[in-house]
Amino acid sequence: MTFALDDADVRAVLTAALGGGADFAEVFAEARRGRSLRLDDNKVEELTSGRDCGAGVRVLRGRQTGYAYTNVLTRQGLVEAAKVAAAAIRGQAHTQVADLRAATPGVVHPVRRDPLAADRPALVDLVTRANEAARGVDATVRQVTIRYSDSCQEVFIANSDGHCSTERRVRTRLVAHAVAARNGNIQTGFEGPGDCVGHELFDQHPPEQIGRLAAERAVVMLDAVPAPAGEMTVVLAAGGGGVLFHEACGHGMEADIVARDASIYAGRRGERLGTPIFTGVDDATVPGGWGSFSFDDEGTPAQRTVLFEAGVCTDYMSDRIRAAQLGIPQTGNGRRQSYAHLPIPRMTNSFILPGDADPEEIIASVDRGLYCKSLGGGQVDTTSGDFVFGITEAYLISGGEITVPVRGANLVGDGPTVLGRVDAVGGDFKTCQGICGKEGQGVPVAFGTPTLRISQITVGGTGGAGS
Repeated sequence: MTFALDDADVRAVLTAALGGGADFAEVFAEARRGRSLRLDDNKVEELTSGRDCGAGVRVLRGRQTGYAYTNVLTRQGLVEAAKVAAAAIRGQAHTQVADLRAATPGVVHPVRRDPLAADRPALVDLVTRANEAARGVDATVRQVTIRYSDSCQEVFIANSDGHCSTERRVRTRLVAHAVAARNGNIQTGFEGPGDCVGHELFDQHPPEQIGRLAAERAVVMLDAVPAPAGEMTVVLAAGGGGVLFHEACGHGMEADIVARDASIYAGRRGERLGTPIFTGVDDATVPGGWGSFSFDDEGTPAQRTVLFEAGVCTDYMSDRIRAAQLGIPQTGNGRRQSYAHLPIPRMTNSFILPGDADPEEIIASVDRGLYCKSLGGGQVDTTSGDFVFGITEAYLISGGEITVPVRGANLVGDGPTVLGRVDAVGGDFKTCQGICGKEGQGVPVAFGTPTLRISQITVGGTGGAGS
């Protein structure tokens, strides 16, 4: 990292930051490198790469916050930023900077094959293999887009309490989009694994597999019939329900939303909302997880936070400010997009834990219902918990068997009600990855689930009433 400040320099910056009367001061510095490569219409776009480095200085006094950032990573540059941040606080300076102590991470995420060591021909080979596999699925595959990306973020955090930590975060991802068309009917498919790892990602997810899965999803949906509508039993495939838990439950468990009383889950810790077989967690300690790290962006060690245990609402995801406001522990969920942003409570890897039911028996238990393999985008009102989610891949269940694919389906409901209707949890498990947006910031998150059966939920469709 281009951060050549010693302890005396850092103390000088933090001392200047406390000069306005703040109770707490923090420096967050990062150096980031990233690359991306896109293949579209059988043509490889040029490899793009970028570098950025900078630091933000934050000061706190109660809920008062001052923040300033700079790309000048020198003692003078950071002291000037510290004085700008300090000017937002009005009070008597009395806090002193504690001796800096290097924090030892409780969890690390080693990289076996550094992605930055791969040259352009190697990256072209990855996207080409995925593209060829996708196009080889069926003649109806008309368009394929493959995107490769990697990033290396080196982070330095120091604060007036004496915390000092460094961390290197490496992430790699390969995404495939496929479009299939027949007789004017156009369908799409997606597959996009990524992890906090290097090119060992492709040992578990070969490029050919990524391209093929995206194309197969597009092709199978060409034969889809209009989805039924009405109340019915829905089975969510392993991984497929993760985004539902993330959106309908996870965001409402973030402490800033709870503190604003804008969450259906506010004030409900200790209350049973879900069935006893339901347990949900947020876990930044998952080895190599897409949303994992050693320390959050405030320097709090990564941890696993149980949000629902046996259906009972147990905890919220907090950062420093909201933990103090709500009188709860910091859970290591203070995250920021970059040094130019303030940390806010964010999810990391949000999971519904596996149960002990056989996934095949779960499906066989449904006489008529819907099997949702993949959910798309949706809308959620955290105040009420109400949601509407599009389903990108789904099938009818008839007589305990998965039958024809359906299109145009939506899931409609609210988080607490759905939690209370989860009546079977499979012993399998799968994760998906994405970039979660909140307050103009995007951070990598993962969401995972086993196979789940929801006894009754509203399905919106255009194929008439289901029975």
